[in-house]
Amino acid sequence: MQLKDFDYQLPETLIARYPLDNRTDSRLMHLNKQQGKISHGRFNQVVDLLKPGDLLILNNSKVIPARLAATKSTGAQLEVFIERIQSSHQALAMIRANRGPKIGSSIFLNQKIEIQVLQRQDQFYVLKFLTNDPILTILEQYGRVPIPPYLNRQADESDNQRYQTVYANPPGSVAAPTAGLHFDNDLLSKLATQGIQHQFVTCHVGAGTFQPVKVTNIHEHQMHAEIVQVSETVCTAIEQTKKNAGRVIAVGTTSVRSLETAARSGKLLPYDGETDIFIYPGFKFQVIDGLITNFHLPRSSLIMLVAAFAGYELTMQAYQTAVDEKYRFYSYGDAMLIAD
Repeated sequence: MQLKDFDYQLPETLIARYPLDNRTDSRLMHLNKQQGKISHGRFNQVVDLLKPGDLLILNNSKVIPARLAATKSTGAQLEVFIERIQSSHQALAMIRANRGPKIGSSIFLNQKIEIQVLQRQDQFYVLKFLTNDPILTILEQYGRVPIPPYLNRQADESDNQRYQTVYANPPGSVAAPTAGLHFDNDLLSKLATQGIQHQFVTCHVGAGTFQPVKVTNIHEHQMHAEIVQVSETVCTAIEQTKKNAGRVIAVGTTSVRSLETAARSGKLLPYDGETDIFIYPGFKFQVIDGLITNFHLPRSSLIMLVAAFAGYELTMQAYQTAVDEKYRFYSYGDAMLIAD
């Protein structure tokens, strides 16, 4: 398939630049891929669309305040975007500046915290923080929430809480697993009382996940690797769910990629490592029976994953319907449930 096959026209006015007051108030489009039907509701009605015995798989990775304002020794300003924390004092980062820093030079936070530029790896720099405090502590003190650039605004205080799932735990993501933003604790409790349980995987989301694919032939696209953890507890819960004829519903594309990575051998097994799995139409799913996801950027690997699961024609029909019905798009936007 060609990149142009995953394009669609989105009016700027449909980009959700701020979250709704209540997480569960977002709209929910239901795609029944078996029947080829599209219906509409509110996210809190997901309780009526899921069934007792279904199992939700959520990505519990926590977004780190990955954007840092820094200066060179000359006083020139630059922005550091932490991509991955490699150790307590070393990180992989992108740097935006008029002129990139030289290898071996130092940059500074607040004119006092020194960061040494160790080497270059493709578009990333390897940085060493020369401080007693670990990187996470430094980020909490000086960093800003890395809301997506298409929001076209600076992060404010509300983003600290809303660009984060209510169940976020291990820190490591530089972008939110956005499908999970629609859940609050009350909804999760209500689902549990209806016999719909949940388990957590961890996928530390990198900036590359949300970048538009740039190659004309999508088969030539190379995904940027991300760190994934799928526990034995999750594998056991999924196995039991399927034995009991329940459905495994992945919440977000990162949960899909985590589970399908862990099942690459043909059997779902615990997994702790990196994944660069690229899911596009023709992919044979091993684990998931349903998907909750947001509406994604055109020409992105995420819309390709959705098309792989829902079917290309139905996916593009759903996106056009979402535009026509004025759904809210992207990270703070509305949701879609794909399940029979």
